[in-house]
Amino acid sequence: MRRQHFVALACTLLLIGSLRAEELPTFQIVAKDGHFIPSQIEVPAGRKIKLLFRNDGPGPEEFENTELRVEKVLAPGASSFVVIHNLRPGRYRFFGEFHPTTAECLLVAK
Repeated sequence: MRRQHFVALACTLLLIGSLRAEELPTFQIVAKDGHFIPSQIEVPAGRKIKLLFRNDGPGPEEFENTELRVEKVLAPGASSFVVIHNLRPGRYRFFGEFHPTTAECLLVAK
């Protein structure tokens, strides 16, 4: 029995190691002075991605996309992230609730 437990433990550790090796494509959007930087990001379609949000502005900012149901409100100097699952090819607009006409970033999934 002990050998079976050892083999199971070894397989589990190998699986965990391989999952860590498969990093998510990661993209950052920064809010600063009422704008999102960058204003457009090309991301892979059909894969999970990680979006990092950072607020470098003097006041709060919200990163929002209604279609993807993502909404993050960040205080000045704060950071956060979301993982988005398997985007279909297309365009996905993130906007800042506090600066809706100037704070915008377009994700283009290809």
